[in-house]
Amino acid sequence: MPSLNQIWERLSLLSLLDIALVALLFFWLLGVIRGTRAVQLLRGVGILVVVALLAGSVLPLTTLRWLIREAVSPALFVAIPILFQPELRRALESLGRTGDWFSRSFATSNRPELEEMITVVARSAKQLSQQGIGALMVIERETGLQEYADRGVIVDSRISVPLLVNIFFPNAPLHDMAVIFRRNRILAANCVLPLSENVVGSTRYGTRHRAALGISEQSDAIAVIVSEETGSISITHDGRMVRHLTEGRLRRLLAALLKVQLEETEEA
Repeated sequence: MPSLNQIWERLSLLSLLDIALVALLFFWLLGVIRGTRAVQLLRGVGILVVVALLAGSVLPLTTLRWLIREAVSPALFVAIPILFQPELRRALESLGRTGDWFSRSFATSNRPELEEMITVVARSAKQLSQQGIGALMVIERETGLQEYADRGVIVDSRISVPLLVNIFFPNAPLHDMAVIFRRNRILAANCVLPLSENVVGSTRYGTRHRAALGISEQSDAIAVIVSEETGSISITHDGRMVRHLTEGRLRRLLAALLKVQLEETEEA
C-alpha cells in the first residue's frame, strides 16, 4: 500500500485541478437535485446497484453476475436520462442562463418595473388571501413562457391589484389556471401549466401548487400561489416551495430572487 509521501509525490497541479473539477461537478449536481424527487430515485437506484454487486461478488452467483454485466449496466445508461429528465433539463437550462453568470442586467435595466410588479403581486396575494380567493401568478424571467401564454388568453395589460383580483374572482371567465407576468405587465391569463410529479413525502399538494412546482421545475420562473382552502400564500422557485408567507416576507423573497433592492417597509 503506497504511503502518504508516495501519494503526495504523484500528485501534480493537473491532478489537483482534475479532483477539484470533479468535486465541483458532483457538488453542482447535488445542488440541482436537492429537495426534488430525484433524491429518492437516486437512493433507490444506488441501493439496487449496491445490493446486486454485493450479492454477485460475495456469493458464487454466475447468472446474477452475467445479468448485471450484460443487462443492468447498459440499461442504467438508458434509464437515467428518462428517470431524471426534469432534473437534467433544469441543470442544462441553468448552464444556459449566461445572464445569471456574467451580468445582472435583468434586475438593473428593469428595476422600476420589477419594483412595481413585486409590490402589486404582494398586495394582490394578501388581498386575495383575505377574501379566500385562490390564485396562481407566474413571473417570467430569462426562460420565455410564451408557449404557455399562447395556450391561454392574451391580456397584455399593465399590472394592478384591482385587475388581478377581478381576474381571479370566482366564476370570472379567466379565474381558473394561471396568470403570467412579463415585467410589470400581465402577459396572459387562464394559462395551463405542467403539473409537477414531485409527490414524494407527506405533503399533499393541490392542482395550483403542483402547477406552480411544475413550471418552476421546467424553467427559472417564480410562481406565487394563494390557497383557496386555507388562504395560505406560497412561492415556488427552482422546484422548491416556501409556504405560509405574509405580504412583507413575500416582498422580500421576490426582491431577493429578482435581485432588486427594495426600500425598507413595515411587514404587513
